[in-house]
This record gives sequence, C-alpha cells and structure tokens, in this order.
Amino acid sequence: MPIEINPKICHGKPVIKGTRIMVADILSLLAGGYDVKKVLEYYPELTEENVKEAIQYAISALQEEEIKLLP
Repeated sequence: MPIEINPKICHGKPVIKGTRIMVADILSLLAGGYDVKKVLEYYPELTEENVKEAIQYAISALQEEEIKLLP
C-alpha cells in the first residue's frame, strides 16, 4: 500500500508515499463533491490508484477502530 506514516512527515498523518499529500486531504475533496478525475487535476502527481488506496486506507482504519462505551 502506498500509504506512509512517518512522524517526520506531516506530523505523522497518513500520506501517499513519496509525497506530503495527506489521506485526509484526498478524502475531504471526495466528500466535498470532487470525483477521482477532479482530485487528479487538483493533485496531478497522484494516480487513480493512489486515490483508491487512500479510500481503502480509511476503510481499513474504520474497520479496525474499537469503540468503548463509557459507563
């Protein structure tokens, strides 16, 4: 997966490997109505596969999330 987490890059936030483009920024664009083509126009250094990997990373993170209810 081309997602990288490094405390020296973007304060440890997940980024597309080899860039400083955060997964959260890609997801924000998609949530704001951008389609993949428009995201690629905004970030021309990305590929369609990078965008898909960002989405998959978010899905995986949510699937692994553990919710604990407070008493």
